Amino acid sequence: MRLCAWYLYGEKHRGYALNPVANFHLQNGSVLWRINWMGDTSPRGIGASCGMMVNYRYFLEETASNSALYLGSKQVRASEQVLALVSQFQQNSKL
Repeated sequence: MRLCAWYLYGEKHRGYALNPVANFHLQNGSVLWRINWMGDTSPRGIGASCGMMVNYRYFLEETASNSALYLGSKQVRASEQVLALVSQFQQNSKL
C-alpha cells in the first residue's frame, strides 16, 4: 500500500502523475482520497494493480483550485491516509 501511495502521489512524468488515471482525476480537481487493499479482486484487477483500488474525491467547491494547483504547480492534493502511506514509504525506501 505504501508503494502504491508513492506511485500515485510521487512518481511523475514531466511533473505530472505518471499514472494516466491519476493524472486525469487530478487535472479535473480531485483529491487522491483512499487506497483500498483488495478493492478489485477480479482477475484483471489482480493482474493490473495487485487488487488495489483507488478512490478520488471531488469537493465541488475546491475542484477549480485543486485543478489550478495541479496544473500550475504540479502539486497533488491527498488525504491524510494517503499522505501517511507516502511518509511511511519515504522513511523505509532505499530509492
